[in-house]
Amino acid sequence: MATSGDMRAAALAAYRRQVRRRIAIVAGMGLLCLMAFALDISTGPSSLPLIDVWRGLFTPDQLSLPQQTIIRDVRLPYALMALLVGAALSLAGTEMQTVLNNPLASPFTLGVSSAASFGAALAIVLGLSLPFIPGDWMVPFNAFLASFGSVLLLEALARSRAAGMEGVVLFGIALVFTFNALVALIQFVASQEALSQLVFWGMGSLTRATWNNLAVLALVVALTVPFSIRAAHALTALRLGEDRARSFGIDVKRLRFLSLLRISALSATAVAFVGTIGFIGLVGPHIARLLLGEDHRFLLPASMLTGALIMSLASVLSKVLVPGVLLPVGIVTSMIGVPVFLLLIMRRPERV
Repeated sequence: MATSGDMRAAALAAYRRQVRRRIAIVAGMGLLCLMAFALDISTGPSSLPLIDVWRGLFTPDQLSLPQQTIIRDVRLPYALMALLVGAALSLAGTEMQTVLNNPLASPFTLGVSSAASFGAALAIVLGLSLPFIPGDWMVPFNAFLASFGSVLLLEALARSRAAGMEGVVLFGIALVFTFNALVALIQFVASQEALSQLVFWGMGSLTRATWNNLAVLALVVALTVPFSIRAAHALTALRLGEDRARSFGIDVKRLRFLSLLRISALSATAVAFVGTIGFIGLVGPHIARLLLGEDHRFLLPASMLTGALIMSLASVLSKVLVPGVLLPVGIVTSMIGVPVFLLLIMRRPERV
């Protein structure tokens, strides 16, 4: 008969195997992201072999000046922006689903993207500007303010004792319809040129990627991720229920407040620079959960890598689906996200 010591040893061995398996999955996803990143740089009207991509990144003197320009000034910012936006939106979606206890919560479904579209519409159509903001930054600045404000509204409602988590989700859905209606109203009075700019912005595109935009988004991600990882244990406990989390000594209200602040910074900054990107923050977390479960020590980095991988592959598809045409990446993510999400629902309905 097995003793209690043998049972503990067996349980510990099983736990260590599970940890090694999860680490291997996260590492494998990281490798896939690097491969997709290289493929994204090599894909385009002027096809480049992967060996030239390697040379362009590390030994550019071996390539011609046009090849260096294509890699470093055109494709590299787009590819890096795809990785950062995918990681930011997927991480924001994971935390939002956890703290709101709703599998359908994401920056796209709870009004953050719609609010960003409204802010961009104010800048594009009405020409709203501030004296201390450069003209090139007005659209992303307005989009950031609007989306940040929408998340703060959700956070304020979440802290209110009168509304439960269901009320927060319903309020977010109401924000979607409200901002969509306001954007439609602005479109109705817009000029033809402003209307075309607004419609294109709403489709989501990586063509707005610049080194300055990349630096801002990278800084936001770098400042946010350590705090998310630090809260991984508390977020995992919250998945067991608020009462169980409180029994572990976790301040649930403070956890939710700080998490929503991180969500607002990540999603607002990402959407402000590239426009409306749908389904990344919804599908990425679900795929990571299916692979790794609810342990947020692994779920959070895996969600970031999943979102980055999907976004990078969407960037590749946006260049090759229609030869000679660069499709807005937001269209491609929706085309990918809808069937993948339906597949997740049909395969594992109890987890979605």
